[in-house]
Amino acid sequence: MEKAIGVFDSGLGGLTAVKELAALMPNENIIYLGDTARVPYGSRSPETLIRFAKEDLSFVLRQNVKAVLVACGTISSVALPILKKECPVFVEGVVGPAARSAAAKTKNGKVAVIATNATINSGAYRKELSSIDNNIEVFEKACPMFVPIVENGYFGRDNAAAKIIVSDYLSEVKRSGADTVILGCTHYPILRPLIADFLGPDVNLVDSGKEAAKVICEKIKADGLCSDSENLGGHTYYVTDEPSGFVNLAELFLDRKIGNEVKKAVLTEENI
Repeated sequence: MEKAIGVFDSGLGGLTAVKELAALMPNENIIYLGDTARVPYGSRSPETLIRFAKEDLSFVLRQNVKAVLVACGTISSVALPILKKECPVFVEGVVGPAARSAAAKTKNGKVAVIATNATINSGAYRKELSSIDNNIEVFEKACPMFVPIVENGYFGRDNAAAKIIVSDYLSEVKRSGADTVILGCTHYPILRPLIADFLGPDVNLVDSGKEAAKVICEKIKADGLCSDSENLGGHTYYVTDEPSGFVNLAELFLDRKIGNEVKKAVLTEENI
């Protein structure tokens, strides 16, 4: 059996990375875990997030994977160094790839980061951007309501409630003068049309999951681990809560049927 690429997130958001991986490497099998029973992660303590991260990674590793994409900005910000030390296969988060992309795209040296509370409090993006170019001016804004509205289907471009929340959170970002904004949680690209409408066409939006997917793709190719199959890769989705709620929103976002591909996952505290 061909080894798969593993992807995990707190819920629906990591599908932004899956979508990109499928476009870049259509013949690869993808295993996705969404911890829908415990979403959102953004308000949790570092200790709890590290425990969740280990449980998520342990489950994904049991699915015969050759690389893992941590498609959760919060886990990437708080727990990635620990996961990298313990993971037997290549693992990448979203912070480094997104920061490098933003640093390359900014013209005025001003980059804004929008993310969960835990990600902003960790300072991970600020540190990463400073390590790339310490002249970059970084503005950070926590947008904790973005994950719940996405998970509950409030992401349509004309959704009145979503428009109000986007406007409320991003007014400060607009005033910061940043010409590049990192969508530091993989749920946020699902709101991209609303965010782009509010910030305007002159602002670059960096999709953290998309940038991380590119890194995974490059690594798999460099290591000679690409699938030999001539058939399109199969996708299997695991969730920790009832699959039905996930299926409806995931199909809407991915624009494909996935009903039979979604299974219930039981996480344990086994060692990685």
